[in-house]
Amino acid sequence: MSRFWSPLVHTLTPYVPGEQPKIANLIKLNTNELPYGPSPKALEAIKAATDDSLRLYPDPEALALRTALGNRVGLGAEHVFVGNGSDEVLAHAFQALFAHGEPLLFPDVSYSFYKVYCGLYKLPYRMVPLSADMRIVVEDYAGPCSGVVIANPNAPTGIALGLDAIRRLLEMHPERVVLVDEAYVDFGAQSAVELVREYPNLLVVQTFSKSRALAGARVGFAFGQPDLIEALVRVKDSFNSYPLDRLAQVGALASVEDEAWFAQGVQHVVDNRSLLSEGLEALGFEVLPSTANFVYTRHPDRDAGELAAQLRSRAILVRHLKGERTMAWLRITVGTQEQCQALLDVLRDSVLRNS
Repeated sequence: MSRFWSPLVHTLTPYVPGEQPKIANLIKLNTNELPYGPSPKALEAIKAATDDSLRLYPDPEALALRTALGNRVGLGAEHVFVGNGSDEVLAHAFQALFAHGEPLLFPDVSYSFYKVYCGLYKLPYRMVPLSADMRIVVEDYAGPCSGVVIANPNAPTGIALGLDAIRRLLEMHPERVVLVDEAYVDFGAQSAVELVREYPNLLVVQTFSKSRALAGARVGFAFGQPDLIEALVRVKDSFNSYPLDRLAQVGALASVEDEAWFAQGVQHVVDNRSLLSEGLEALGFEVLPSTANFVYTRHPDRDAGELAAQLRSRAILVRHLKGERTMAWLRITVGTQEQCQALLDVLRDSVLRNS
């Protein structure tokens, strides 16, 4: 605490990111990074851009990237916003679209940054409980609100809603924005982007950090009708007119254009997810049905925190979230086939055997 802090700072409980340790021969399955590298074309584009042009500011509108993202889903650049990671895009959306006096609604088990944004921007909120089987129940989101935010697939559960459920949410709140956070959508869920033209209250947020292996470049984006995009731009340009540097823009653009590399990486993760889920179930774990690049799992006879600690002692990191409804669960990123098998081997031959 400091006497120099503004009053708001005293009230904040910041988001705690996943551990990024320096451990030799680490198997890192705790932060949902893609285990395969970015598109070689993206790396080449970034290297080519490390020239004298770095003395110049980047394009503040990122027009080439926005155009490419829009073309990929049949929308114009005016329907696309880009920011410094999807976290920044989400932060701008919370500030621009959800300050209407009534509570913002989001699940009680979901991305914990949502609650942090509400604290930062002094937004009232209500966390809607997931069902007993850890699913979002659309009907529970009825009633007055300033908007609705859901991750789809949800994190950390990995369970996705279908488009029929998204439609019901949109039609339930025609005068409020429904934000669908699709950070993990490419691994098996159905994107709501196709509904953007139909519903003026829909904002879909995605990222290059997961399926395109560019977490280190910090590129996020949103799709929505132009008035929603303008709201985000107004906030951005009142905060930082140049959020995406030259290297991030050219790397992301090249990644969008390399569809084959993207599809290959996603398919590897889907295949490895099946291997991991089946292996965990064979060891007695319960595994929720995931359409993300992670699985959410618990063992009926073992404490999840102790399991995470024992795995860490063997240079394998998984994520244990300590909330009331998440204490019993582990979120495990889908790694390479070799990493997934190594985790299963350690659980079978050492951790579970010593229980």
